[in-house]
Amino acid sequence: MKIIYKIPETSKEPSGVAVIFASKEWSGTMEELAQKDVPTGLKYKIVEDDVIPTDRSFRDAWEVDEAELTDGVGE
Repeated sequence: MKIIYKIPETSKEPSGVAVIFASKEWSGTMEELAQKDVPTGLKYKIVEDDVIPTDRSFRDAWEVDEAELTDGVGE
């Protein structure tokens, strides 16, 4: 499982889709990880690994509709 959220255009980082994954040492839930690591106020979705594109050559072109980010909001 992975956590995705949309990086806003006003961010210091380039806009796009951010992907968070749990380290092997993480013992909490994905929801807890999202609350810990998704920036405040940004919507996120917890997705299966196969949702993430495997072809990294176009990784900066990947987009997600904010309406699909329905699992929570970063605190």
